[in-house]
Amino acid sequence: MNVLDVPIGIRILQKITCLCAGGRIIFSRDFWYRLLILVLTFLSYTAYHLSRKPISVVKNVLNRNCSLIPVPSDVNTTDPTWCDWAPFDGDNAQTLLGALDSSFLFAYAIGMFISGVVAERNDLRYFLASGMLLSGIFTYMFGLGYTLGIHNLYYYLIVQALAGFSQSTGWPGVVTAIGHWFGKGKRGLIFGIWNSHTSIGNILGTLIAAYYIEINWGLAFMYPGLIIAAIGILVFLFLVPDPRGVGCTPPDHHGTEDTHTIYSPAERSRLEKQHYGGRRGSRRSDGDNEKEALLSADSSDNAESSIASSAHLIGHLPADVSLETTVSGTSNGSLRSAHHTYRRQKAIGFLQAIRIPGVIEFSFCLFFAKLISYTFLYWLPRYIKASTSFTASESANLSTLFDVGGILGGILAGVMTDHTGMSAVTCAVMLLIAIPMLFLYQLYGAVNLATSMILLVVVGLFVNGPYALITTAVSTELGTHKCLKGSARAVATVTAIIDGTGSVGAAVGPFLAGPISELGWEWVFYMLMASDVLALLFLSRVVKHDIERWFSTRQSRRTRRSQV
Repeated sequence: MNVLDVPIGIRILQKITCLCAGGRIIFSRDFWYRLLILVLTFLSYTAYHLSRKPISVVKNVLNRNCSLIPVPSDVNTTDPTWCDWAPFDGDNAQTLLGALDSSFLFAYAIGMFISGVVAERNDLRYFLASGMLLSGIFTYMFGLGYTLGIHNLYYYLIVQALAGFSQSTGWPGVVTAIGHWFGKGKRGLIFGIWNSHTSIGNILGTLIAAYYIEINWGLAFMYPGLIIAAIGILVFLFLVPDPRGVGCTPPDHHGTEDTHTIYSPAERSRLEKQHYGGRRGSRRSDGDNEKEALLSADSSDNAESSIASSAHLIGHLPADVSLETTVSGTSNGSLRSAHHTYRRQKAIGFLQAIRIPGVIEFSFCLFFAKLISYTFLYWLPRYIKASTSFTASESANLSTLFDVGGILGGILAGVMTDHTGMSAVTCAVMLLIAIPMLFLYQLYGAVNLATSMILLVVVGLFVNGPYALITTAVSTELGTHKCLKGSARAVATVTAIIDGTGSVGAAVGPFLAGPISELGWEWVFYMLMASDVLALLFLSRVVKHDIERWFSTRQSRRTRRSQV
């Protein structure tokens, strides 16, 4: 990475660190950069969800029962819809509100498939920062509808669609950045905690919207829009998409120990030629760009020197080229030789990605898992208000408990996966338990406040657990599958396919919930329970494979013990 392409915020931090340390390194470079990536991506996706959540709260003031609201002295009470916001003041209000959700979510789903391909081939810092700035602009524009007194349905539909398309940059971007920095060890737990950004963003977005909903619902969109734009600027200043750019060690995705792969962007390929030209070996001239040997030494001293010199390659290779350092030794354990190899990494295509084992199954499972989760995301505050005597603000605050459960569910799913190594089984168990929990919440959720609070947390735990696991640890694991031969340039594409398919389900759920709720809210819950069953069916083949692999591993251990 050319020094001019290192984020300006990172360059400032590097200078400050050097000054404070007198030019000496006094901290673990890898640790602090990884921590920075975790924090930045966490804040980024928190902001994404914070800015998409207000619509679910504001629905309750766009259309409500005006007969239950005190009438101001300057209002004509002969109009039964005096308190509603046109064009959502008619008998088809539920359908129009559902159309708002669908315009956002279908645009999001379409954008997701495009974003995965774009993110794989461009600088993630620019990609994420621009996406966040655009998301902030369109979120702010929705709130301007209140300030400017806009009552045109197409204005809101178009703004929602543009916001949805812009927000599709978020997930492929942050997951790819995390995949570049973190290997497989404890990935489930790390992602389980990290993925709480989704629920925290929902909670913060709900609380902001609940505060302004009775005052000025436009501010419920304007402030989140400003927040995501501000964090987008932070991303532009500080995000380092890949460890190659700052001299950090890339993660080992498959537990290999003999091969160390060091990456860096294209801008410094010329420096690599200048640094090594004629002194440490030369490129083969046979036109083979896929694999080139840089050095092959026979002595221990040369091997050690070769390994040390590989560190200097950081920042000197093209973005799509990796350096592999293969170390060999003698029988007594002493170092004999080290061999450097160029490999050109190409971002995989759509058809290659869907052939990765498990991608199709998890994609369709996520379709139904996100259908359930996003139906709650966009309709839960309205359901609580319709089924209880709570106000719009109180209903919004109570709905945050579903996201509290989602935080716990994501962490629990991650821990279970790390412990068992069976991500599909973990998802299946949680999906299975979610079915009776949905039924119980539909029956008893409105009985009293305590029951509603407990059931909301439990339902959130089992509904969001599988969704969180599939979109993070599973997507990253599949994107760095061993069949890709160590390349991490598939993470964004695989993530986009899985989450893009899930996002279609996320669009379908809220779209159907509007008209179905007019038949009775219990029918919405029947739809959610049926979706849970279908998610289980699509996952069944991978569950079977997980169980067979677990028994095979256990049998192998027993065989080894008996031989000892």
